[in-house]
Amino acid sequence: MADLMRALRVSALAPDYGGCAIESLPVPTPGPGEVLVRVCAASIGFPDLLMTRGEYQTKPVLPFTPGGDMAGDVVALGDGTAGVTVGDAVVATWLGGAFAQYAVYPARALHPKPQRLSYEQAAAFGAAYLTAYVALVRRARLEPAEWVLVHGATGGVGLAAVDLAKALGARVIAASASDAKLALIAAEYVPDAIVNSAPGFREEVKAITGGGADVIYDPVGGDVFDESTRCIAFDGRLLVIGFTSGRIATLATNIALIKGFSVMGVRAGEYSRRFPARGEENLAAIWSLAEAGKLHPRVHAALPLDRWREAFELMAKRAVVGRAVLLP
Repeated sequence: MADLMRALRVSALAPDYGGCAIESLPVPTPGPGEVLVRVCAASIGFPDLLMTRGEYQTKPVLPFTPGGDMAGDVVALGDGTAGVTVGDAVVATWLGGAFAQYAVYPARALHPKPQRLSYEQAAAFGAAYLTAYVALVRRARLEPAEWVLVHGATGGVGLAAVDLAKALGARVIAASASDAKLALIAAEYVPDAIVNSAPGFREEVKAITGGGADVIYDPVGGDVFDESTRCIAFDGRLLVIGFTSGRIATLATNIALIKGFSVMGVRAGEYSRRFPARGEENLAAIWSLAEAGKLHPRVHAALPLDRWREAFELMAKRAVVGRAVLLP
């Protein structure tokens, strides 16, 4: 193992990734309860992009290495790491550090990589599917045969919700602003319906469902949230995942009263911190479904670490269907 490694570092918070650069750093040494992992693949999420500008709720101390989801191989152990062995293929969803050739994790944060998934697929899995699970299972308490409208269905977080909702036996409407991307999702994931999320989608959703969607999964916000309140079923659950549209919507509470629906915020990471036992159950559930071949993470592109800017731009321009992955 080399003494030095390459890592993407954020040394200043700036637009257009002006504070980001590849640097050579000493390979870290795992302490008690920690494991050193050779990172084989790490996926990019919107939080990674926001962190480079200081616009995410989690604000690491500068300088830092971003990257939350990774898959790799264990190469060294600290003291007190029972249950982990050098050579194990593992996955982790953590607060950062994955955009590097090596990263240290608490042993408790690691899970075995499902054999059915490649390193790239496994890296694209954790945060997106955990968010979908907390939203659909813990918050919405989704029942089989209920109608689920998934906005942003071609992005990593939205596509995970489409995939998981199908696995849970729901009837799924995949919504996106791109007909070309929707056609791809229709072919690969076979939702029950697809809808372009341009203004006016509410009438199509009401026609498909016979009145309204039981659950609406919304990582977009803005106008999409506003119109979603017009096509949700009575006693429905509207899940607030994020605001990729750039506008945080507001709700006139008379609409919720008249239509009898609930608005539920979803923060999967915070849910796990507040309820650690349930957090472990959530992770065990999604990785078990992946191991059983019931979930299918999609890798849009896998690029070497040197091409990090290209990968970031793919995400920023919403050109990715599923996840973009870096190969350190």
